[in-house]
Amino acid sequence: MKKCFIAMFFCLLFVQVLCAGQTVTLATLEWEPYIGPNMKNNGYVHEIVAEALKRSEVEVDIRFLPWARAVNTAKTGKRDGLFPEYYDESRLADFVFSDSFPGGPVGLYKRKDKKIAYSLDPQKDQSLALKGLKDYRFGVVRGYINTKAFDEASFLTKEEVNSDETNLKKLFKGRIDLIFIDKYVAKHIIVTKYPHFMGDLEFMEPPLEVKPLYIAFSKKAKDYEIKLKAFNSGLKKLKEEGMLNKIMEKHGF
Repeated sequence: MKKCFIAMFFCLLFVQVLCAGQTVTLATLEWEPYIGPNMKNNGYVHEIVAEALKRSEVEVDIRFLPWARAVNTAKTGKRDGLFPEYYDESRLADFVFSDSFPGGPVGLYKRKDKKIAYSLDPQKDQSLALKGLKDYRFGVVRGYINTKAFDEASFLTKEEVNSDETNLKKLFKGRIDLIFIDKYVAKHIIVTKYPHFMGDLEFMEPPLEVKPLYIAFSKKAKDYEIKLKAFNSGLKKLKEEGMLNKIMEKHGF
């Protein structure tokens, strides 16, 4: 046990020495209330990532981009990675995922005047629950990973747009029947920009999943494995110090 601890200590020290003075370049999106340039400290997700890398003595350069562009920028190695990302096996050819940090519930939003409901609990059998909704039109955001069952549900009619906000507006106007969205993102957009939507739109309970978040490091980026280890090491320290929970609480989570 003692030898294992010593080995781990020197491994972490080695990573810190290699990374000291380096800058990790990341792409992200405006995705309030999780992250955004107009939020305090750019939101809790931004603060967690920056603080974790700081614990490993690494500078970070984070750029806000439209999500499809952020994915492409990281995929080609122009940036070291992107976040916040959901874990998805289809990304593994191009990316390696960090250890996870807390995200939120995802699922479907609908109009209150539409009698749409799950035929069974989606948390028990999501694919079968979605089949019961195959006659409806779904709004999704281009380039987003949703849930594995939802993304593989070729029997669903899905219309792509560039943002969650656009989907909410389409839903309000009745141009689509359901949208896939993070519950807290939807609530934030409605409360801050479209309060008149509140009486007409609602989240379908229960959520499909509660999704943890990750950094996806590009396999084409220089020293991506070292930078991955630096982030994971810093994130572990944040958790051990209790700082991760404090950061989330500070931002209202």
